Amino acid sequence: MIDPLTLLAFVPAGLALNLTPGADMMFCLGQGLRAGPRAAVAASAGISAGGLVHVTIAGLGLGAVVEHAPWTLEVIRWVGVAYLLWLAWGALHMRPPTRTDLPIRAARAFRDGFIVNLTNPKVILFVLAFVPQFVDPTAGSILGQFLIYGAILGIGGFFINGAVGVFAGGLGRRLTAAPRLARGLGYATAAIFTGLALRLALMQRN
Repeated sequence: MIDPLTLLAFVPAGLALNLTPGADMMFCLGQGLRAGPRAAVAASAGISAGGLVHVTIAGLGLGAVVEHAPWTLEVIRWVGVAYLLWLAWGALHMRPPTRTDLPIRAARAFRDGFIVNLTNPKVILFVLAFVPQFVDPTAGSILGQFLIYGAILGIGGFFINGAVGVFAGGLGRRLTAAPRLARGLGYATAAIFTGLALRLALMQRN
């Protein structure tokens, strides 16, 4: 069982990390602009789901694979770069959403958020560096502790990133009422995704 004092120390640290602007927050911002509030919330949920996969892998000890085969991070990183560029291309050709598009867009946004988070090696490195500081081998299941801490990070990130995306989504819906502004919105969203791809491509491993 996790010590309550350790848990109390982890919660504010996790929330502080959630509030720090990063790739996940910018991705939700871009999804909100691109497809509206519902898609932004779905993207945030996908990011949180991807985070849980990371902590599960770390808890199972598979992070050692990355340590002994660092080239796997390179493969993951470039898959992520390619996927973000593909999303940027799609943003340039987006059309205003309709009522029938929303469920499909939400499912697609969840998938996109999940894949973008899963292919970001910086998240893997973060989980391996941050979460183990709060894990106590004498406090029970290591995997269980990782999952609890991961759930806290995921829930906090879901609400914070989702809120950013919902705000952007409301703004995007108003902008799409004007064709020229809608076109500019597509360029802005594509620029966000392209910027995230460049950030990931230029990321330096420690």
